[in-house]
This record gives sequence, C-alpha cells and structure tokens, in this order.
Amino acid sequence: MMDLQETDENVPVVLVLAVSENGAIGRGNALPWDLPDDLQHFKRATMGCPILMGRKTFESVGRPLPGRTNLVLTRDVTWHAPGVTVLTSVDEALARAQAQALIDGSAAICVVGGAEIYRLCLPKADRLLITLVHGNVDGDATFDLSVLSDWKEQSRELFPGGSRNSHDFSVVEFVRCG
Repeated sequence: MMDLQETDENVPVVLVLAVSENGAIGRGNALPWDLPDDLQHFKRATMGCPILMGRKTFESVGRPLPGRTNLVLTRDVTWHAPGVTVLTSVDEALARAQAQALIDGSAAICVVGGAEIYRLCLPKADRLLITLVHGNVDGDATFDLSVLSDWKEQSRELFPGGSRNSHDFSVVEFVRCG
C-alpha cells in the first residue's frame, strides 16, 4: 500500500488519522471510539517509519511507540521526554524525519496527530491514510474533511463494528490530485 517513491531523496509524507464523518478526531485528549482493528492497522501502517506527533498526542499515548523513531513537535523549548526527539518547527521536524527514513530505509514518514500537527503538515503530505469512522461522534479535536476535495481516493477497505469495534469504519487511502 505505501511503497517507497522512485526517488531516493524524498520519502513520502503520509498523514495517518482516524476521523468521524462529522470531523471528530479526539475528545478529552483521547480517542472517542474503541476500534481494536484500527489500532492493528495503525501499527502495521506506521511500524518501521519515523512518526511525527504533537506534544499533546504524545502525552495521550504516554510513551514512545516501539519500532518507530518518535518525533515530537512542540512550541515549548523546555519540554522533553525519554525516548523521543523533540523539535520546535515543522520544517525541522520533517527534515529530521526525512533523514531518519532514509537511514532506516522506511517506506514513509507518518504524521500521527493531533489536529494542529495535521493542519501544519497537510500542505507537505503526499498521501492520506484515513480511518473514516462511520457515524457522528462527539469530539473537541477535529479534522476539516473539506480538504479531501484536493485528494483522490486510491483504495478503501470496510471494517464492521459490532462486538469487536465500537463503530463501522473504512480505511481509505488518498493521493494528491494532479
């Protein structure tokens, strides 16, 4: 699904996120749904790739995610946490992720949240890997779904809700139009 681009110099930047049909991505600094199948998908999609996240997202996870270089973007120059690289600008963070991806032979740089980090990285993204949670979900962190008009759907896979997942959802890959 996420193959290394032809050039050896630019590893694709992929936003990886879960969003409800009404744009919610989080509530109270946590995920507003229970989707074990999506967490497995997230792990498969990001394993071995540098991941870039904001400080609040890192704090909600509570630890560096194993098997990935964890880069945390924050405005707070005094913030630090063990096992992560702290950066204070998007350009610096993406350059560091690019260098790390080339060293590791990674298929992508994965931007994993939250809302502000997605907004800042969207103009530099090559792909979007979106878990579309079917239904409207209450949330205080959102993603503007209208930006998808600039993207073309590449693939879609449906996962049922029921006893395992709290909601039906689809994993949808988008590529930039044109």
